[in-house]
Amino acid sequence: MSTHREFAAVILAAGKGTRLKSGLHKVLHNIAGRPIIEHLMASVAALAPSRTIVIVGDERKQVEDQVSDRAECVVQEPQLGTGHAVAQAKAALAGFAGDVLMLLGDAPFIKPETMQQMLDRLRSPDAPAVVVLGFEPDDPLQYGRVITHADSTIEKMVEFKDANEAERACRLCNSGLMAARAEDLFDLLDRLDNDNVQGEYYLPDIVNIAVKDGRTCAAVTTDRPDEVAGINSRRELAQAEAQWQELKRTEAMENGVTLKAPETVFFSWDTELAADVTVEPNVVFGPGVTVAAGARIRAFSHLEGASVGEDCSVGPYARLRPGTVMEKSAFVGNFVEMKKATLGEGAKASHLTYLGDAEVGAGTNIGAGTITCNYDGYFKYKTVIGERAFIGSNSALIAPVRIGADAIVAAGSAVSRDVGDGDLRMVRGEQVVKPGWADRFHDAMKKKKAAEKKG
Repeated sequence: MSTHREFAAVILAAGKGTRLKSGLHKVLHNIAGRPIIEHLMASVAALAPSRTIVIVGDERKQVEDQVSDRAECVVQEPQLGTGHAVAQAKAALAGFAGDVLMLLGDAPFIKPETMQQMLDRLRSPDAPAVVVLGFEPDDPLQYGRVITHADSTIEKMVEFKDANEAERACRLCNSGLMAARAEDLFDLLDRLDNDNVQGEYYLPDIVNIAVKDGRTCAAVTTDRPDEVAGINSRRELAQAEAQWQELKRTEAMENGVTLKAPETVFFSWDTELAADVTVEPNVVFGPGVTVAAGARIRAFSHLEGASVGEDCSVGPYARLRPGTVMEKSAFVGNFVEMKKATLGEGAKASHLTYLGDAEVGAGTNIGAGTITCNYDGYFKYKTVIGERAFIGSNSALIAPVRIGADAIVAAGSAVSRDVGDGDLRMVRGEQVVKPGWADRFHDAMKKKKAAEKKG
């Protein structure tokens, strides 16, 4: 058999998703910071399809805006069932002589290996007309059943409501994912009817049509029911998020990451943690975070769009926003926020600091309460701090401004002009002392208060 035959992926994403009660199309809701359909498309892309077609319908512009740079969008209007949806790809696939993999846009966790298994079965010597992906859930509920012979060829497909007692006892359920050769698929789809309660054209019926023709159809079974789980409600969306996070935590620990309280750590779809990273409880990783070996992310920190270097320490209670770069052995402590800023090797911002649009040199110390004033209400400006500088507590660095290497900014300064290498900049009002003034003030206030009580 040939495993190199080209294939097209047809992804069904026309449904309304009414149970989500949202103005956002259901396949665009996020799991781990990534739209549902993007998880699926990434898995499909790993197999390098010749064509990717997304069937759109309800809120179609939302889906088109998301995927049209990588897929051809075909409209299903009106929406008359899954069989009718796949049939809409007929014109787009005119002249295509490969295989067609039919996928559900709201079932994002199908693995490339499973899809390849379906294609391989389709290309096997007995040349099945249709391959169906089956699964065996703990509770079959009201899933349609795949009734098979001992060799996993299909006797028939049956919806739960139409199944007899023996058929309902079958535990092999229909995932809704199928594969067929293009020349077979559209002939079978043309023969579908909608003689059912819903008045819809059901995709599984193509199997029964092929079987009646005397053709072989075959089932492939995944041993991971959660791989084919669909998302149709907020509850199922939360369950999918929990499922994904659990898999990611396990993967991270297997790759040498220490998670002190795994169930409290939340990853993004693209989080990259090297071996020997330690993550304390209640840490959230947004998209675009990489953490190098030996770094420690302490409790209650939030990172997004940040690069954390080797042996760095972050938090507790730190926030790293997009554009943050921490070089080797840099340190960010509690209640420090960074945005579009670089903290050089060994530099420290230990607490209560905001560094935005800033470049901090190696070995520099940023005192508590320091802020870079980077925004004038219209534009952002940059602060550049040289190596080994010392910024005293409660300083305001009013950008654009440069602080030289080895310079010192005295505590409480508001710096609006550049500071040269090795210079001291102190920007404070003159300290005034009035001996005995406080004592006289307290005496006067106490007498006034006592007089008010008597009155």
